[in-house]
Amino acid sequence: MSLNAESTAFRSALEVIRAVEPRVADAIGAELADQRESLKLIASENYASPATLLAMGNWFSDKYAEGTVGRRFYAGCQNVDTVEALAAEHAKELFGAAHAYVQPHSGIDANLVAFWAILADRVESPALKKAQVRQVNDLTEADWFALRRELGNQRMLGMSLDAGGHLTHGFRPNISGKMFDQRSYGTDPATGLIDYDRVAEAAREFKPLILVAGYSAYPRKVNFRIMREIADSVGATFMVDMAHFAGLVAGKVFTGDFDPVPHAHIVTTTTHKSLRGPRGGMVLCGPELADQVDRGCPMVLGGPLPHVMAAKAVALAEARRPDFADYAQRIVDNAQALAEGLVRRGTKLVTGGTDNHLVLLDVSGYGLTGRQAEQALLDSGIVTNRNAVPQDPNGAWYTSGIRIGTPALTTRGLGVAEMDATAELIHTVLSQTTPGESKAKYVLDPALADKISKQATELLTGFPLYPAVDLG
Repeated sequence: MSLNAESTAFRSALEVIRAVEPRVADAIGAELADQRESLKLIASENYASPATLLAMGNWFSDKYAEGTVGRRFYAGCQNVDTVEALAAEHAKELFGAAHAYVQPHSGIDANLVAFWAILADRVESPALKKAQVRQVNDLTEADWFALRRELGNQRMLGMSLDAGGHLTHGFRPNISGKMFDQRSYGTDPATGLIDYDRVAEAAREFKPLILVAGYSAYPRKVNFRIMREIADSVGATFMVDMAHFAGLVAGKVFTGDFDPVPHAHIVTTTTHKSLRGPRGGMVLCGPELADQVDRGCPMVLGGPLPHVMAAKAVALAEARRPDFADYAQRIVDNAQALAEGLVRRGTKLVTGGTDNHLVLLDVSGYGLTGRQAEQALLDSGIVTNRNAVPQDPNGAWYTSGIRIGTPALTTRGLGVAEMDATAELIHTVLSQTTPGESKAKYVLDPALADKISKQATELLTGFPLYPAVDLG
C-alpha cells in the first residue's frame, strides 16, 4: 500500500533521526501517541498542520540572518528574505496591520521588542536629542548612560496576574516588572469583569507611559476602543498582547471594538495558541513605530530563526483561507458549550462563562486547590493547567483555579456535543477527588481515573489527530 505524502515525510524523518539517536526518535513518536490519546484542554496549546511542522525541519535552520529584509549583517540571506517577507505580508493582510515584524522567538520576546520600541520612541531625552535621530542603534555609550538614567522609573499599567493578565505585563519576578515602575488593574470582585471606570481612574492617578491590555486567563472580550480612549486621556501608548486570542481576531470572531489592531498603537502575539502556527512571536504596529520595532534584532533578539519564520509564513497563509474563520467561530462555540455544561453540573466559573476560547474554573467549590485538580485530571487523561483566580488565597503556585481551552480539541473536530461529554468527565473527576494532607496531595480512586481516561480516549476515537500521518 502506497503512503501519502505526510506519512512518507514523517516516517522518513524519523528513520534519519533514529540512525543517529534512536531515543529522540522514540520520544517524538511517543509524543504523537500521547497527544492522540489525551483530551488536551490547555488553552495555550494547539496542533499545527503537517505543512507548518515540516516547514521547520529544513536548511533554513543553518542560516544566520541578523537584520531585516534587505538589510542583513550576513551575506547569502536572499532566501531568508523571501520567507520573512512572505510571513510579514500574510500577517499584514490577515490582521489589517500597517507593519508586521515576524522575528520574535516567543511572546515574551515580542513584548520586549514592543516595550523597548515604545521607550525609544516616547522618552524625551537629551541623549536622543543629541543623537539627532530617534534610532537606538546610533547612540554612543555616553548617550546610553544618559538614556538609562532617564528610562528608569517609566510607568506601565497592566492587568494583574490573578485577574487574568500575563506575567510579562509587569509581574515582579518577570523582566517587565523590573524594567518599569508598574501598577496593575484588576477585575470587579463581584463579577470578575474589567471595570473600565476603575482602569481609567488608575490611569489618571498613575499616569503610565504604557497601558497594556490582553490576557492569559480572562474568559471575556475586552473593549479595546474604551481602553484606547483611556490611554489617550493620559497620553499613554496603548499596547495589546493578543497572544491568546489572535486566532479569534484572524478569524474575524472579534471585530469592531473587540479587534485590537485598529485601536492599539502596537500589538504583540504568539503564533501558536489559537492561531495554530509554530511556536514563536510577532509584533504588529503602525508606521510611527515600525523603524524601532525592526531593530528588535540586535536590541532585544539574537539571530532570527529562519526555519520558524518559514513555518509562520505557512501558518499565516493557512489562516487567510476561508475555512479558518469557521474554525475560529467553532472555538468560541465549543468554549461556551463547555462552560454551560460545567455550570449545569454545579461547577463555579470565573465570570460565570466565557466569550472567547477559554474557561476558568474555581475548584475551591470542590474543596481542591488548582494543583490537586490539575494532577487528578491528568491522571484521568485530561490535560489542563492550574491557574490563579481573582484574589486567589492559594497564590500563583498552588492556585484555586483550572484553566481550560478549546482550540486544540476544535482542531481535531470535536463539537458542542463532545464538549458536554467533556464537562461530565471533568466534573466526575473533580467531584470524586478529595484533598490530601497538603495543597499538592489528593486522593482519587485509581480505578475511576483509569475509567475516565478510557472514556476520554473513546471520546476522541471519531476525531483522529493528524489522520493523514501514519508512522506504522
